Amino acid sequence: MSEIDTLVIIPTYNEKENINRITTAVLDTSPHVNILFVDDNSPDGTGEMADALSEKFERVHVLHRTSKDGLGRAYIAGFKWALERDYKFVMEMDCDFSHDPTEIPNFRDKILGGCDLVIGSRYCGGIRVLNWPMSRLLLSRGAAIYVHLITGMPVSDPTGGFKCFRREVLQAYDFDAVKANGYGFQIEMTHKAWMKGFKIGEVPITFEDRQEGTSKMSGNIVYEALWVVWTLAVRNGFRRNPKARA
Repeated sequence: MSEIDTLVIIPTYNEKENINRITTAVLDTSPHVNILFVDDNSPDGTGEMADALSEKFERVHVLHRTSKDGLGRAYIAGFKWALERDYKFVMEMDCDFSHDPTEIPNFRDKILGGCDLVIGSRYCGGIRVLNWPMSRLLLSRGAAIYVHLITGMPVSDPTGGFKCFRREVLQAYDFDAVKANGYGFQIEMTHKAWMKGFKIGEVPITFEDRQEGTSKMSGNIVYEALWVVWTLAVRNGFRRNPKARA
């Protein structure tokens, strides 16, 4: 069997319509990949379905949390779980197929090519977003411009949540110091890696809004992203990547 070196972390909350299909789709992309579902005590039974999948597939694992505590906290729990094991690369991915599992090999190729953090970008070389209203697209694009203007971070899609981290990047974080929990979490994690001088790359992806289940988007998530950008900039004295490596 090929070496399993990559863990795909998939947070779940009420994802019973998607969890079986996403499991098959992810496992079919590469023999190098395992899945960790991080379930926030879903009332619709998603956690129990994840347990059944872990019994069926050796490459599927489940981490249960006692309550819905936000996307960022779920990922941090998954990161800690991964670092207790021997994974070289750790990915973030949504359960609802807005992130296309067939892109996983592209992330691995990019990070094996020398990047430390690879971000799936909806806006790299054009706009590839399906089934979004214009208002949400403008909000997302506006957020990317906003982040760049304030922090200088040269990333086209800083709020994107389809990512692959090299193990050494995760080891460099102080997870207890990460404050944001929604879109702001994605910005904060990328900004911290950038400020530490890790090499960040992007791969173009096509993002399709969920077809099954309910969106977790809320006004609080947007407000958090607005203030976390200023917090990061001020905390770093508005410095712009003084330790960057080529």
